[in-house]
Amino acid sequence: MVQAIVGANWGDEGKGKVTDVLAERSDVVVRFQGGANAGHTIINEYGKFALHLLPSGVFHQRVVNIIGPGVALNVEALLKELAALEERGVPQPQLLISDRCQVMLPWHVDFDRLEEERLGKHSYGSTKSGIAPFYSDKAAKVGVQVCELYDEAFLRERLALALPRKDCLLTSLYGQEPTDLDGLVEYLLKLGERIRPMVADTTRFLHQALKEGKTVLLEGQLGTLRDPDHGIYPYTTSSSPLAGYGTVGAGVPPTAISDIYCVTKAYSSAVGAGPFVVRLEGAEAEDLRRRGGDAGEYGATTGRPRDVGWFDAVATRYGAMVQGATEMVLTNLDVLGYLDEIPVCVAYETAEGERITDFPATPVLMKCKPVYERLPGWKCDIRGIKDWEKLPENCRKYVEWIEQTVGVPIRLVSNGPKRDEIITRNV
Repeated sequence: MVQAIVGANWGDEGKGKVTDVLAERSDVVVRFQGGANAGHTIINEYGKFALHLLPSGVFHQRVVNIIGPGVALNVEALLKELAALEERGVPQPQLLISDRCQVMLPWHVDFDRLEEERLGKHSYGSTKSGIAPFYSDKAAKVGVQVCELYDEAFLRERLALALPRKDCLLTSLYGQEPTDLDGLVEYLLKLGERIRPMVADTTRFLHQALKEGKTVLLEGQLGTLRDPDHGIYPYTTSSSPLAGYGTVGAGVPPTAISDIYCVTKAYSSAVGAGPFVVRLEGAEAEDLRRRGGDAGEYGATTGRPRDVGWFDAVATRYGAMVQGATEMVLTNLDVLGYLDEIPVCVAYETAEGERITDFPATPVLMKCKPVYERLPGWKCDIRGIKDWEKLPENCRKYVEWIEQTVGVPIRLVSNGPKRDEIITRNV
């Protein structure tokens, strides 16, 4: 059985905690796309962690964690994460890296940073982690797979073919020094040796696991609205965070996915550039941001203050539809306990004054304004409540309103950042 955990919105929905919880019932957890450009925050008995490349099943010793071929593998970042776990007393996880996974090269990070600086106010809000140049090279067939790190002659030949174009950009467009080919080859060979014990044919491993009836959990990064095909292009990431891509980025058959958990917050938040219709400003925004999550609404990778706003039914309904959600997970519900009334965005008003409830493409979206309704708040702290029926009536009604509006059953409700602060609903 294959289950997928994906984001309904702009990312930052709380997928890490959900994966950590569901990993307890799983045999394998797979990261299927993205790289070190976004983080999943997890709080458990070992402390608080922001995972960037490691799958969120690493805190369960019986779980096999896999970095799939769809991931942008920054080897140094991965090794630092593993070392950080060890330093804090987390037992060494079972980890496999696909031999077909591609490696983040130093020039990917350089090009990402230099291009964002060149674009200035027109930048795309990149984390400057090298993601866009990495996936550009992958599509152009000049990327380097992990398996190439163990064949020096082949690796050198591939890099030598890519080098003239890279150096032309580095020197002419960005005014940087050309690349030292010998130094780059030596650097990559050393990286390869450091991860050699973890490298495997993970596609074969996964297919065998499925034959044996094991449960595989696919962990996505970011959310629907950051998808380059279906999101707020060009303010997107460069790989697909959709459950449909999970089968490709992990290496499992599409027919194997049985459940798609689509995660959304009880309000809205986003890191990065692009249209965000429900964006709040001033004191109202800062109040929500400060209360959000365990340490406020700040990016797990960048530390940047997230944009925040009220729940966006238009965006979330679209996100769940595109993901093919079979069930929803609602996070950060406890954050809203300070409000007398809770605004919710039920529609958008276009520049022409038309009221729409379907999520539009970017040019229209950038000129939309939110249309709000207000729901009664519950004015109390709900952290620690384990039973759905013990939640305040208005709190339950808020969850039920979201469920009806999005059109997907909400199975799990997170009412705090810790692993055990979660409520299961029988719907």
